[in-house]
Amino acid sequence: MSDIAGTKPALRWVVHLSVIFLVVLWVIPTLGLLVSSFRTADQISSSGWWRSLFPSEQNLTLRSAAPETQVLENGVYVIEGQLFDAGEQAKISSWGISAREVDAFAPGQTAELRRGGTITVDADGYYRMENTEEFSGNRGARIFVTAELPPEFTLDNYQKVLLDQSSTDSMAKAFFNTLTVTIPATIIPILVAAFAAYALAWMDFPGRALLIAAVVGLLVVPLQLALIPLLKFHLNIGIGKGYLGVWLAHTGFGMPLAIYLLRNYMAGLPRDLIENARVDGATEFQIFTKLILPLSFPALASFAIFQFLWTWNDLLVAKVFLIDATGQTTVMTNRIVELLGTRGGNWEILATAAFVSIFVPLVVFFAMQKYLVRGLLAGSVK
Repeated sequence: MSDIAGTKPALRWVVHLSVIFLVVLWVIPTLGLLVSSFRTADQISSSGWWRSLFPSEQNLTLRSAAPETQVLENGVYVIEGQLFDAGEQAKISSWGISAREVDAFAPGQTAELRRGGTITVDADGYYRMENTEEFSGNRGARIFVTAELPPEFTLDNYQKVLLDQSSTDSMAKAFFNTLTVTIPATIIPILVAAFAAYALAWMDFPGRALLIAAVVGLLVVPLQLALIPLLKFHLNIGIGKGYLGVWLAHTGFGMPLAIYLLRNYMAGLPRDLIENARVDGATEFQIFTKLILPLSFPALASFAIFQFLWTWNDLLVAKVFLIDATGQTTVMTNRIVELLGTRGGNWEILATAAFVSIFVPLVVFFAMQKYLVRGLLAGSVK
């Protein structure tokens, strides 16, 4: 009964539920990374990103005003003020004057200071210090408070990661290095593979079947197997470690898949169209550039997306063929690894750097996803 026209088979619902599950599974961590990149370190440490729109309770270490601000009132030295910045709305639930007892007092209670005098802290952050003797020292007293703070979002993380050239966290240079690697490493294999795919699909020459078999066999060769021999070859011919080396490496590693995908797509194009062009006197180059390439645009775009995403997210090939001691050619994936070592506890910096690294692939994917689907589905139905 499930196959009757007008009813939806059960398998279709399974497919739809699976797609929804995969979308949710993919969107949730991405959304968490985006939200965390706009939060402060205190907000991240106090609550999860899903509670970012609600007030959070945090333990803060604040200072009173310096002793130089004290005034003499009726024979008592007084320092008073506000612990929070102007406009900052916070409600203190407990406070203390020692790191070992940060919640020793409730708002409104008075504590004895170790250097003499007393201090009273209210729930809104107002404090008053009194002493019969003059307060001494250069800095104010430390006050530990547990307060409920409103949600806070900031662009400082992006400013530090992208625009602050003096910061060691800057990823601006790594961002352009990644573009320098990815764009040529995407275009070069497409150009070469398109010619090879057309020849293997529509040109007769000895050994064509063997070449096709060799391309299929290269699909299963592990990338790690060729890293060291290829690096030695680059060093022997003088390429060394640099952009040219990593472009050629990505071209070589991506070529079998490119030729395989494009050849299968081009082989499925109408034979009559190509034969008629030959009868009309068109050369192979004219057939390739004026017929095959325009008709193969979905397949070309599909492979371009795969190659772009692979080279953008690549770390292994970049480490082998590009890394240098100066850091001038460091790509974003390698930069994030370095940040994990130097900024392992600064989740706001790591989240911002990670989201910057996935922003461009997201834009490319959503901008060209229709071509990706057309390329993947090409030839699946007749």
